[in-house]
Amino acid sequence: MEVVMKTNATYLVGNQYVKEVCSNQVLKIQTAIVVKRFTCDVCKEEFLEKSHLDKHFLSHTKQKLYSCNICSKEFCHKSNLNLHYRTHTIAKPYSCDVCQKQFSKKGHLKIHYRTHTNEKPYSCGVCCKDFSDKSHLNRHCRIHTSEKSYSCDVCHKQFSRKDSLKVHYRTHTNEKSYTCDVCYKQFSVKGHLKIHYRTHTNEKPYSCGVCSKEFSHKSHLNSHNQIHTSEKNYSCGVCSKEFSHKSNLNSHYRSHTKEKPYSCDVCHKQFSEKGRLKIHYRTHTNEKPYSCDVCSKGFSDQSHLNSHYRIHTSEKSYSCDVCHKQFSLKYSFKSHCRTHTNEKPYSCVVCHKQFSQKSTLNRHHRTHTNEKPYSCDVCQKEYSDKGSLNVHYRIHTEEKPYSCDICHKQFSRIDSSKAHYLTHTKEKVFSCDVCHKQFSQKGTFNRHYRTHTKEKPYSCSVCNKEFSEKRTLYWHHQTHIIEKNLLL
Repeated sequence: MEVVMKTNATYLVGNQYVKEVCSNQVLKIQTAIVVKRFTCDVCKEEFLEKSHLDKHFLSHTKQKLYSCNICSKEFCHKSNLNLHYRTHTIAKPYSCDVCQKQFSKKGHLKIHYRTHTNEKPYSCGVCCKDFSDKSHLNRHCRIHTSEKSYSCDVCHKQFSRKDSLKVHYRTHTNEKSYTCDVCYKQFSVKGHLKIHYRTHTNEKPYSCGVCSKEFSHKSHLNSHNQIHTSEKNYSCGVCSKEFSHKSNLNSHYRSHTKEKPYSCDVCHKQFSEKGRLKIHYRTHTNEKPYSCDVCSKGFSDQSHLNSHYRIHTSEKSYSCDVCHKQFSLKYSFKSHCRTHTNEKPYSCVVCHKQFSQKSTLNRHHRTHTNEKPYSCDVCQKEYSDKGSLNVHYRIHTEEKPYSCDICHKQFSRIDSSKAHYLTHTKEKVFSCDVCHKQFSQKGTFNRHYRTHTKEKPYSCSVCNKEFSEKRTLYWHHQTHIIEKNLLL
């Protein structure tokens, strides 16, 4: 005889349904099968009572009959409204002394506090992995038992947790039940909404125990921690470069295969990383979720905000060990270093010209495609890069934001300001690695360097004669104009 303890459940015993109502009574039966008689036609979830099925079905129809009279938020079920209503009425007497987040129960505060202390009192007996919450340990243990009781009826993928199946199922239905009350962005998973919301609150509950750097997402903290351990378990089979994360290895590997699996559904531009596509997509939506708390300027990418913020702090963490020039941005520092090494890792696939910066290669490539995506809204003149448009626009505004520290002469372009400054210092920062001649201006250095390479990048459109300097081409072109006038 099998002993089964259940409360308020229906059992099939032989041909009869038995209802157990006593919470402490032990029912002795030969076979115990919980009967679920009502099935949802959409997701196949089963229910004991028809009223439960009816309530559940509203989640598919998105019909929201119940509305909160305080904040007007709508719900499919009255029970969900009642739970929500407590967020307005229930006191939260327990406050975290680190981040000031409030809780209605002391136990919830205790579990939350472990995100700051990194305390993990629950340990897996199989792999010794530690957890801060017992429920997280229980879910983890199913990995070892390989128990996957829940199966998707669309693609037949199996899951060990019911909530994982529900989250997965939304990839088929495209259901997004959770909405941000600040920017109204929608999410299919509550946890994703919670993480997104921190972009508005700037909450960073996860802190590094080594350098105290704070993070809004636990996975970001885990990734950061490997900087301190220097552990790199993943190696590229092509170039042997090592990585601390498998995802970074996968992204890097695409630099060899040139694979770009992520495509923008607006302009069809392709990307090798999903994160790059997400950031790019904001150029279409004009979404700028990251805001500077000093000047309120908005940014589409967190890294752009971090870079911008150094304008206010004047922090320059990167210093050149050749000329000791300091930089606030790592990529600016790397680009500068190439002026000393003359390294040009980016090559044009059309004419094979090499460049020290990827952005310069992109601009150059438009000289072949003749693409000019940036247009002046005053005179409609078009440009191949945004920087040239910004410089041109100052012709209309007469803005000269760059000033010489010595004579206070003003310039509309930063390169003109820098070139002018060298006339005071007599400094010659550009050196020819062939004859060691030095120059104060990059343009002069480039023209000189062509005397060694015999490169002639400027070609006459009339007779195809080539020249090493643009001004020489200009004067040559005048000879064709004079000849044409003489024939008239």
